[in-house]
Amino acid sequence: MKRILTAVIGLLVVATTAEAQSTQQTIQRALAPLSGRNAEGAAVVQWNADHSYTTLKEGDNGWVCYDRSSDAGRPAFAVQCTNIGNLERVAQNRRFAAQAMGDREVNSRLVAEAEAGGSRVPPVFGSMWINMNGPDQASAGTHVTVAVPGATAQSIGFPDRPMAGLWLMAAGTSEAHLMVP
Repeated sequence: MKRILTAVIGLLVVATTAEAQSTQQTIQRALAPLSGRNAEGAAVVQWNADHSYTTLKEGDNGWVCYDRSSDAGRPAFAVQCTNIGNLERVAQNRRFAAQAMGDREVNSRLVAEAEAGGSRVPPVFGSMWINMNGPDQASAGTHVTVAVPGATAQSIGFPDRPMAGLWLMAAGTSEAHLMVP
């Protein structure tokens, strides 16, 4: 009986340790786009199948990061960090992507319908979106945008076509953002 009890306790310890290592690896992976105090204070979430999320690491600086590599069409290494206030928009984006089942035209239509109907969740104005994508972390590229929902070239003072430096994409919509070279 003692051996069975010892074996069961041993299995529980191993399972708990493996889960903790896996969670810690997920956290480290998600935080890759940030450094120093930004990474230390950032929250990390894991998206669930129902487009809700589970918090893996609490944060205190307004940043939230998550792994997207299991999303359809994403490379093996795909993580994103943004303002924690954007999580509702990310959840909406994930719902649209699930409904579209990989069809970009359907996804664009769902976004346009939500925009026209007033149900499109806006991003936090001025919030950054930092994406890191690639076959692995070592070779992943970083792409940064700044959300400026509703902005136009006239209202924000940036050109609305690709040029050297910052430029505005999707002007006048909730999708409007500054592209950072």
